[in-house]
Order: sequence, then C-alpha cells, then structure tokens
Amino acid sequence: MCSAFCFMFFSFTLLFSLFSLLIFVLRLKLWCNCEICQAYRTSTWTKEFDNHCDWYTHLLKKSPTGTIHIHVIGNTITANPENVEHILTTRFENYPKGKPFSALLGDLLGRGIFNVDGDSWKFQRKMASLELGSISIRTHAFEIVKSVIQSRLLPLLSSFSGKEQVLDLQDVFRRFSFDNICKFSFGLDPGCLKLSLPISEFEEAFDLASKLSAQRGLASSTLIWKVKRLLNLGTEKQLNEAIKMVDEFAQEMINQRREKGFSDSNDLLSRFMGTINDEKYLRDIVISFLLAGRDTVASGLTSFFWLSSQHPEVESAIRDELERVMGPSDQQFASFDQMREMHYLHAALYESLRLFPPVQFDSKFAEEDDILPDLPL
Repeated sequence: MCSAFCFMFFSFTLLFSLFSLLIFVLRLKLWCNCEICQAYRTSTWTKEFDNHCDWYTHLLKKSPTGTIHIHVIGNTITANPENVEHILTTRFENYPKGKPFSALLGDLLGRGIFNVDGDSWKFQRKMASLELGSISIRTHAFEIVKSVIQSRLLPLLSSFSGKEQVLDLQDVFRRFSFDNICKFSFGLDPGCLKLSLPISEFEEAFDLASKLSAQRGLASSTLIWKVKRLLNLGTEKQLNEAIKMVDEFAQEMINQRREKGFSDSNDLLSRFMGTINDEKYLRDIVISFLLAGRDTVASGLTSFFWLSSQHPEVESAIRDELERVMGPSDQQFASFDQMREMHYLHAALYESLRLFPPVQFDSKFAEEDDILPDLPL
C-alpha cells in the first residue's frame, strides 16, 4: 500500500513538473522567427555590437514606442518614460527584482538592499535615507573625498604630469572610488591610490566576486552555474573563494568595531551597528553599499572626463564658473556650499550620466500579468 502510494505521488509530481515545464517553454515562444528573436538566438547581433546594452539601445531607438520584446527569453525591454514610471512608481509592488535575479547575486550580496524585495527592502531603504540624508554624514563624506583628492589623487596625477607615460584614468578612478567608499563604509583605508598603485587583496577579491556573480546571468541556463556551485567547480569555485575572503574581511571589521566601540564613529558600519545586531545582515548591507559606491562613481567620473576632453568649450565654461564662484582667493578646494552654486558643472555631470549611465538597466519581474501603458504583457 505504501509503495503504491509513493509511486503515485512521485508519478504525479513528475507529470506536474513536466507539464509546468511545457507551459513555460510554450510561453517563451522558442520557435519565434521575428527579426529580434532570430538575431538573439543566432547571435548575429554580435557582428555589429559589442554587448547586449548597445544592441538593446539600437533596437529601442528604432522602436516607435521605445519598447521591444524578446519572445525567446520572455523579456520586455523598455525605455518609454510612461512604462518606467508605471513599473517603478504606479505599480511598484508588482515589479520586484524577483528570485531569478536575487539568486545571481545572492552569494555575494545576501540580504543587502540591492538583492531583496518587500519589507526588507523598505527597512533598508528607510534606514539608508535617514543616514545618508543627514548633514553630519554628508559633511563626513565630503571631508573623506576632499582628503583623498588632496593627499592621493593630485599627487599621483602630478607625478605623471609632463612625462611621456600612459596613465589609465579609469583604473585611477576605480582606485579613487574604492579608497573613498571603504573609508565611508568601514572607516578603512585600503590605500589603493598611493603613488606606488599597490594591489589590494580585498579589492581583487571584491572585483572577482562582483565579476563572476554578474557572469552567472550570461549562462544559457541557471542549471549550469548551479551545478558548478554544487560541485564547487570552475568559476563557481573561484567565486566561493573570493566571497570567503570578502566575508573574512567584513567580519574582521565588525569585530574591531565591537571591540573599540562604534558610538563615536561616522562610517556606515558603525552607524548601522547601533540598530542592527545580526552580524551577517550587517555584512550584507555594508557590502551592498560598497558595490553601489565603487563602480558607479568610477564609471561616472571616467565618462565625464572623457567627454570633457572631447568638448574643450565645456571644460572652459566649467573653469570660468569655478573662478566666478570661488573668487580670486588662494582657496584650493571649493566648499560644500560653493559646490551648490556651480550649476553649469552640475548640468554637465547630469548630461554625462544621461549619455553614459553607470547603471545601464534595471531588471524587474512581473508578479502578476499587467498591461504597460504602451504594451500588454
């Protein structure tokens, strides 16, 4: 009797799974022969474009609604402002990041703000808004950036000035942003921007973990990286080792804060430790801020200075504004209030971010069927 029941149960489970898989495959329309799906399936788009983002941008420009659909993977891609507002504001609750996205970055970011939905996201969002919006934390951040510019960035650039040497500005800005975000997040100085341009083990591990986590999304099936993770093989083994190093570093910083006390410190870790006792949760939150503040700043600065070099009239206008706002004094650095008055500089930065956004797209999943302002799902 028991054997018959087990046989029926497992048979039903198998049939139900196969039926669900069949429905999933049918909805994907794997046989779709539209121009976009054919290009995606055969990878012919790679002949003209280096990456998906450039290809998607090209397709969105051609689309009369600013929306395209890739049927073979069930993805809708939109740059339509009405759709964006609908997804991120009007029906925000219906468009979480979703489990498929969270699984990709889960090992690195855990329960950090960029990898969760619902109440956990709301809690971290509220906490971050309160902390980052305070005058004291903005002043603290301003002083950190000012110090790194004065003691590291300017001396490094001066050491290369007038010499026939190539300096990778993107690498410099990555080091600059990493020093800043580590000081801001942990109160730690990794010293990546010293004149010798040293290699930080933590930075290397963090870079590798970020890169390999993102590469999971390029796999043709999630089963590929999940099996490799289960067996601890290849890139998943490398990822596991890199995350282990990141975890050890974060735990060491948390232990040091607990030993020395954190009530008088201004870094994010110390501030969050006042309200959160779960050390794993603390680690996830701070690592998420580290990820957010490093590559975005480096990418934004690289694009801005490259664009400025291509448009000398903009560079000249920025210099004129600096002289007007700061006056004829010997003041080397603008104050926080003076920076607020540099409207042309702000406009140039915003335009640079518009042309080359550090975060090129935002991935969302529809929990329920929905109708976008310009397209039914």
